[in-house]
Amino acid sequence: MARALVLLSVVLVSLLVNQGRASDNQRLFNNVVIRVQHLHQLAAKMINDFDDSLLPEDRRLLSKTIPMSFCISDYIEAPTGKDEAQRSSMLKLLRISFRLIESWELASQILSRTVSNSLTVGNPNQITEKLADLKMGISVLIKGCLDGQPNMDDNDSLPLPFEDFYLTTEDNDLTKNFRLLACFKKDMHKVETYLRVANCRRSLDSNCTL
Repeated sequence: MARALVLLSVVLVSLLVNQGRASDNQRLFNNVVIRVQHLHQLAAKMINDFDDSLLPEDRRLLSKTIPMSFCISDYIEAPTGKDEAQRSSMLKLLRISFRLIESWELASQILSRTVSNSLTVGNPNQITEKLADLKMGISVLIKGCLDGQPNMDDNDSLPLPFEDFYLTTEDNDLTKNFRLLACFKKDMHKVETYLRVANCRRSLDSNCTL
């Protein structure tokens, strides 16, 4: 009888610990989703402010050139929409999100300098800081998904071969700045979509939808 009580106590403690971990994990998931939503909204505001500051002829010029512009994130293989994202594993979505955020580590500093004098974004360093916090949160979620297993994705350790992409483009300042803002907005939208899909998938609500 005593042994049975001990075993029952161990089981209950284990369940409570697992429930606590699950709760912490859910809070972290919710937190990273909120953070990337904020970055996406910030990116949208920056590009709108930039567009409002343009002369009509500059706006017409950009409307012709920007649709063909290339972003550094286009090198990163990723789902192209919600349907494809929903077919991807949660771990894959987290890894892609991590890589997308990582690709802005240097570019965000250029972005901050670009917009600090002309747009209302608060502290210019806030973008880099928020990206660093988001990257750390996603990294913790990835480790939680691996649950002590080794990381078998070789792509995670590959250096980004295009980290100075936005520095070396031959666009004039106007198109380069707009490209930078447009790419940042696009990538934050991607990460928001992937994290929302991943968060929805792990939700206890079977009817969770985006």
